Amino acid sequence: MGKLKITETVLRDAHQSLIATRMSIDEMLPILSELDKIGFYSAEVWGGATFDSCIRFLNEDPWERLRIIRREMPNTKLQMLFRGQNMLGYRHYADDCVEYFVQKSVANGIDIIRIFDALNDIRNLETAVKAAKKEGGHAQIAISYTLGDVFTHEYYVDYAKRIEALGADSICIKDMAALLTPYEAGALTAELKKAVNIPIQLHTHYTSGLASMCIIKAAEAGIDVVDTAMSPLALGTSHAPTESIVAAFRGTEYDTGLDLVKLGEIRDYFMKLRKKYLDSGLLDPKMLATDANALIYQVPGGMLSNLLSQLKQAGKEDKLNEVLAEVPRVRKDSGFPPLVTPTSQIVGTQAVFNIIMGERYKTVTKEFKGLVKGEYGKTPVPIDPEFSKQILKGEEPITCRPADLLEPELDKLREECAEWIEQEEDVLTYAMFPKVAPKFFEKRRNKKYGVDGAHSDADAKIHTI
Repeated sequence: MGKLKITETVLRDAHQSLIATRMSIDEMLPILSELDKIGFYSAEVWGGATFDSCIRFLNEDPWERLRIIRREMPNTKLQMLFRGQNMLGYRHYADDCVEYFVQKSVANGIDIIRIFDALNDIRNLETAVKAAKKEGGHAQIAISYTLGDVFTHEYYVDYAKRIEALGADSICIKDMAALLTPYEAGALTAELKKAVNIPIQLHTHYTSGLASMCIIKAAEAGIDVVDTAMSPLALGTSHAPTESIVAAFRGTEYDTGLDLVKLGEIRDYFMKLRKKYLDSGLLDPKMLATDANALIYQVPGGMLSNLLSQLKQAGKEDKLNEVLAEVPRVRKDSGFPPLVTPTSQIVGTQAVFNIIMGERYKTVTKEFKGLVKGEYGKTPVPIDPEFSKQILKGEEPITCRPADLLEPELDKLREECAEWIEQEEDVLTYAMFPKVAPKFFEKRRNKKYGVDGAHSDADAKIHTI
């Protein structure tokens, strides 16, 4: 078994989960060299929604953030979250973009790229994995964990074997909606450990209050690495607290070997930040509460609040239970997609329309039609051809890997943003956020030439993964 390894998430997923990814590089800088001395297996510092947040709200270059963290943390492997063919945006990109993004991520300091696909369609991960290996990075594929009749241990074992065959260096069980329970975490880990030879990592959130227990049972079953967050930004919709997990395994065969006294000093720093976030209202205490409803409704917490706000806008709050009953039906109709960005939003919104309209699929959203058509990839279960015909109205479904239909687009994107480019990486920033990036580039230029480029949070949007 040996020692349990820890991936620290305080610089990415912890603040993404609790304060909408608003921690700035200025807030991180004073503690980076201390974090570097701890001996974490890796630190998750980039990817996910950090990119969007940097340019949309923080007036900060995400590439520069990565370079600074790399400089200050030379002894720790840096890790990022990457949405496969979606990169960090919300559509599929051509292979040349994906390859270039991976190349630039590794060149700027990323060691481990955690790559996932919302549908667990392995075809959407091939390009990113090959690119990571070519650049000498560690390619970890994350299995989007979800519940449903289809999602048996056989399903996950089969996917894990295909992941290993693709050449991934490790596998992550990505429980983004906190649906794992402790004994299931242990049983699934044991099955996966038997099926593959590459390391397995556990990523689970604290939303339903079970994350620490899941980690203990997974460790007993042989998990290699677990994700945790420094305690001031742990619990709630974030992760299990790093110090508590380190303490739990002290003196056992799973001892992490990390120093609680040193971790305590880092905690002091983040407690000051936490107070600042609470005082400013950025950290809502409600986000720290336990909510086991996810286990009843099998929908992620963020999706539940989205459904509520959509119903409020339509003045139909009393229909929540009907919508919650409709979600699994819509999910079944659309091939049982795991509920994670963007499929959770697509399925949820369609369920709301079905109930509000009083007739199922009277109104079909563009995104739902795209999901049924195959624009996002292959669903875990084939969609009924009759249902597909009803939704697509004569359009042919896509059966190939969606990116096979995309022409190379890097050169075209370079032309489009030529006036803004100050570093090679800017084309990738523009590719993912073509509406937000030019505003950011303009502020950056103004700052350089002494013009005040104040930014507002007026168009604030919270992206969760």
